[in-house]
Amino acid sequence: MFLVFTVILVALIFTYTNGFHDTANAIATVVGTKVLTPRQAIVLATVCNLIGAMIGSAVAKTIASGLVDSHVIPAGMESLMLICALVAAVAWNLATWYFGLPSSSSHALIGGLMGAAFSASHGDWQSIIWCQMPAAGAPWWTGGGILFKVVIPMILSPLLGLLFGYVIMGLLYLTLQKARPRTVSQSFGFLQLFSSGYMGYAHGLNDAQKTMGIIALALMAATKGGTFDALPDWLAFLKTAEPLPGHKLEIALWIKVICALTMAAGTALGGWRIIKTLGHKLVKLQPVHGFAAETAAATIICGAGALGMPVSTTHVITTSIMGVGASKRWSALKWPVVKSILVAWVLTLPVSAVIGYGFVKLVQLLWTPAA
Repeated sequence: MFLVFTVILVALIFTYTNGFHDTANAIATVVGTKVLTPRQAIVLATVCNLIGAMIGSAVAKTIASGLVDSHVIPAGMESLMLICALVAAVAWNLATWYFGLPSSSSHALIGGLMGAAFSASHGDWQSIIWCQMPAAGAPWWTGGGILFKVVIPMILSPLLGLLFGYVIMGLLYLTLQKARPRTVSQSFGFLQLFSSGYMGYAHGLNDAQKTMGIIALALMAATKGGTFDALPDWLAFLKTAEPLPGHKLEIALWIKVICALTMAAGTALGGWRIIKTLGHKLVKLQPVHGFAAETAAATIICGAGALGMPVSTTHVITTSIMGVGASKRWSALKWPVVKSILVAWVLTLPVSAVIGYGFVKLVQLLWTPAA
């Protein structure tokens, strides 16, 4: 029982760090264009994060039952595996936050989960759901497993961010070429309030659901293992039944509420180091550029969320900003900053997987749970 509640606590800590780590994704552009002050932007992002986190559960279901096969994990190791996965993700979040690098909290969590599951199963590759092919004639995005829900979206979403940002900004250049700069700045300063809110909503819709899935997975494992058999009636809501074959785990309302509120609290703290990188160092932004980047990124993230794909809000908003800058001229981008961001992206999944693997091995050396 203690380990289950520890999973919930560590999951909420991760959600909190995700809130302040990825706040920059939602508000960097609106701060960089000086449409809102950082404090005003954080209030907007917090409210929109909360709304987004409460709507939908496709991503949570993917995390809970679409990436790791809980049947392969030895009895008694499920909770420890999840704790180690979360600690690995938090460690990577804090390290990249400290250096001001907008890395992916999503991929940190997924990498930590993969490494921890592989370690907990004593090197059984079947502990990770690598690929579930879509039904005959069905589109590729209906497939499951790491390939279809993580790897392909991880490659496509930044490319789409770059493309959408480039195209939207290019269309705006064509449409507004005869408009007065002052009029454009004032109009898109107002419109950016909506695009920034849209981005905050997309962030909540995608990112808060990841820990919802982790918590649901821990409760399901505890229920299946008999941990909750002696629960008093007032704690019966913790019991989470295993889904039927072919179905995904349902996410209880109380899990959505607690994760949404925790992410909103983290968002309220803010992530100033990363805001500075995205909003000021990457490319010089005006309100029209911020509107284009946020609209492009939020649309991609919401689409991926509806399909149950836990994409990186960091990847998408960063490449959207790059696409917007490139539509003016490629030299507008500050390539040394781009290079440092790309290094963090490449390292996130494997490094967090290694950290998750190592934490589980350390726990196994120090303590072996009863079967």
